[in-house]
Amino acid sequence: MQELLKKKPQLTFGFIDVESERTPVDLTISRLDRKVNMLFRDTIPEIPSTTYGTFAIFKYPAKFIPQVIAYALKEYAKSGMKIFDPFGGYSSVGLVSRVYGYDYELWDLNPILKVIHDSAIIKNPKVNPLDLIDEIKKSEAKFLPNWSNLNYWFPDDFLSVLSQAWGFIYSSPDEIKQVLLIPLLKTTRYFSFSDEKVHKLYSSKFSKEKVKSLLKRDWKTVFYDMLKKEICTLIKKVYEYNHLKPKSVKYKIKTGIDVLNTELDDEVNILITSPPYLQAQEYIRSTKLELFWLGYDENYIKELSKKEIPYNPVDEIKIYSEKYFHFRKEIKESHLIQLYDRYFHAILNAFSKLGEKVTDYMFIFVGPAKIRTTSIPIDDIIVEHLREFGWEHELTYVDQIVSRVMFESKSRINPASGLEDSRIKTEHLVVLKRKR
Repeated sequence: MQELLKKKPQLTFGFIDVESERTPVDLTISRLDRKVNMLFRDTIPEIPSTTYGTFAIFKYPAKFIPQVIAYALKEYAKSGMKIFDPFGGYSSVGLVSRVYGYDYELWDLNPILKVIHDSAIIKNPKVNPLDLIDEIKKSEAKFLPNWSNLNYWFPDDFLSVLSQAWGFIYSSPDEIKQVLLIPLLKTTRYFSFSDEKVHKLYSSKFSKEKVKSLLKRDWKTVFYDMLKKEICTLIKKVYEYNHLKPKSVKYKIKTGIDVLNTELDDEVNILITSPPYLQAQEYIRSTKLELFWLGYDENYIKELSKKEIPYNPVDEIKIYSEKYFHFRKEIKESHLIQLYDRYFHAILNAFSKLGEKVTDYMFIFVGPAKIRTTSIPIDDIIVEHLREFGWEHELTYVDQIVSRVMFESKSRINPASGLEDSRIKTEHLVVLKRKR
């Protein structure tokens, strides 16, 4: 424990205060629950913001901020270790692992993981955005998604231009495709009846007025100007990321992966992940429009949605956590009990099974989500359960949420409960070490 304290800034354990050379924040640790207050954004000077570089080229729900991952790797990882994220999401774990020179493996149910990842790691592109726009305008290739609701989400006027742009992408080499995919996905959503400010496929009064206004203008010029701007933004972000000097490392990306029914092929040293939120899991639904334009089949997208936690029925496991049962008793509605049970049976089973091939550490980043007005200590439940599987709890870092973009709402009232909305204010990084 003394060795652990020496590497942490301003730790207080019982009556012991220890200073270190780096003091980005003041930390205090409780004797009972081993929890440390931390603002991760202040700990990694080489990554100046959560939106720096390609850590923010696409709006993705509940994104894992890079400083959390960077802190864990800098403090705990050793040269030659392999990093694994079973809920890969945006691919942040992979992007950070490259910066510090670690091999990695990423899984996710959502195939958009690979699109974001492959665009985020490209070398500095040597392309002229104006030339690309000219080539798109001259392209004779066409593509429209095989989507039964296509005309509900896009006015006919826009489809010819969208079809031409997407046809050009699918007829282009990979180096051009990776520069264009993210910009065109963002532009395509803007030119739809979907409200791009909301993290789900949702048609609002705002989005309908937006389309109506576009149709009254020279919307083709607006489309190409926006696409050019997004290409320039991506190129700038790529240059920023490459300024961090990411290393050439080995990696695996697996999408469409159901972590509840999948095992690791080989051992990894560190598992670091941010699993789905307890009541905000609709990651497939939030990118459904993009997945259709990426060419995925309607039935396949429906099947992916069904496999999301907690919509996918799961096998029950024995749960080794008193807090799990204590807070379960506080829930009155049967449908919320089902959600609660499915969530914990799913993630605890995944961590206990996958953890069998993790040799050193697990870092699990979760928030104390609420069911109605009851705050559920997900981090404590994970700790209690995984102790039975050979894991020792070192610390839990409590990070203050500074900004929030998932399913934003201006309402102060929770529509489900009718009570004042009280969202999660902190997120917790649980540090578990393999017992020797």
